[in-house]
Amino acid sequence: MPSWRINLILVVFFVFGMAILGKLFYIQIVKGDYYKALAQGMFNIEEQIVGERGEIFFRNGEPLAINMDWPLVFASPAEMSGKKEETAGKLAEALSLDKEAVLQKLEKDSVYELIKKKISEEESQKIKDLDLKGIYLGKETGRYYPQEAFASQLAGFLDNDLDGQYGIEEYYNDALKGKRNQRGSNLVLTVDYFIQFKAEELLAKAKEDLDIEGGEIIVINPNSGEILAMANFPNFNPNQYSLVSDFNIFKNGVTQEIFEPGSVFKPITVASALEEEKVTPETTYIDTGSVKIGGYIIYNYGNRVWGERSIIEVLEKSINTGAVFVQRQLGNSLFLKYIEKFSFFKPTGIDLDEVYSENKEFKKGYEINFATVSFGQGIEMTPIQLVKAYSAIANEGKMARPFVVKQIVAKNQVLEINPIISEEPVVSAKTANQLVAMLVSVVENGYSKSAGIPGYYVAGKTGTAQISFAALGMDKRGYSDKTWQSFVGFAPAFDPQFLILVKLNNPKANTAEYSAAPIFRELAKSILDYYQIPSDHE
Repeated sequence: MPSWRINLILVVFFVFGMAILGKLFYIQIVKGDYYKALAQGMFNIEEQIVGERGEIFFRNGEPLAINMDWPLVFASPAEMSGKKEETAGKLAEALSLDKEAVLQKLEKDSVYELIKKKISEEESQKIKDLDLKGIYLGKETGRYYPQEAFASQLAGFLDNDLDGQYGIEEYYNDALKGKRNQRGSNLVLTVDYFIQFKAEELLAKAKEDLDIEGGEIIVINPNSGEILAMANFPNFNPNQYSLVSDFNIFKNGVTQEIFEPGSVFKPITVASALEEEKVTPETTYIDTGSVKIGGYIIYNYGNRVWGERSIIEVLEKSINTGAVFVQRQLGNSLFLKYIEKFSFFKPTGIDLDEVYSENKEFKKGYEINFATVSFGQGIEMTPIQLVKAYSAIANEGKMARPFVVKQIVAKNQVLEINPIISEEPVVSAKTANQLVAMLVSVVENGYSKSAGIPGYYVAGKTGTAQISFAALGMDKRGYSDKTWQSFVGFAPAFDPQFLILVKLNNPKANTAEYSAAPIFRELAKSILDYYQIPSDHE
């Protein structure tokens, strides 16, 4: 080969090599700070586009969901020259990552590659000590739930696209997310931190004492519909939602799970018949222990035979045949009308995602269906539907829409969420007051004595319902040996400041008298003390 050709090739290689070195010098030295700043600026693009997300607080200011600056590690491959495999190995070891996955990012032709988000202080220090070329520490603003698992189903969480999933985060996603370059609205809840804490504490204790499979507690102001507590068990940590394997735990059982209420439904049956003047509290009937309807026989709990009893005693002793008697005095069409008036066939309107049952089987109109529904079997509802119905009893027949957000705060503007009370009462004030007096007698003289609080009139009713095989996800007709056990009550009975539903899934107790009612008593006593409500009798 002629020498001039060799010299030409050498010159080309020299020029090409100098160009590469010049480019590296330009990127790493001349424009190094620029590329670093460019890479760091990548973090805030999303925040600048949609604005910082609004935060969520309990009614007295305690934080439920806030924004925090989280440390992260990123690489600028354009600044790196060689030793990428060695760098990947060191990063993988320091951050507990897969080396090959890190190396793939380092070999990309880019100025920014995210290596790991939300690193610990220990990991951050390791990266500082390594002092690797083209590897930087940065930060991003992310969601943090300082209460961790506390009120988790109420809160919900954010997915990787920063959109709300479940709970308040999902329902109020648009308000929280904000618009371009504008911060989203803050939310102030109706929920009281102390009452919520006590409710969750009692559910956790019910797991220890009664081995419950799940449960919910709702506390509401029946006069306004403000939710004071909405507790679920079990719960999860929304900061680590990706570690959850059973997505059903994300659901809020208060609004997204249906159940058959059992005997807590009997007051609804009685209220309907009282309103239509088909019975009075003193009306009597003769109980023989069973009622035959077509080819079916309905028995009392424990096969008890009660003889002659009043309607007050039907509630006190929770007599199934007595509820059937009351329903028959009312008639099927009127009974159905009042079930509709108590809003059991439609959503409550609460500001959370909710489900409801159309109760198609019940609506088929079979006589046996009307009979069993009179004592709360064969009709489905969510806990929040039951609470809304009871709020009408506690509030002289007027039904309040339940809600969880009290204020929406945007910049210096505060939007107050006002209660929505039905203009037309479900039942008259007279009927409601009659039923309240009967429910006080249930607590003082009946099977709900364990819910009583010395010095206060308490109104309430227990309910124990068998869980159907269908509700357990089994393709089988009929009912299992498992039970839902619940108690609904309010205090002070004649001037209610709060109403509580305690619902337990299959506790190791025979009836709600021994499970849900004592939990109600402990929670109600705590709230009475917290509110400093004076006793109403000796």
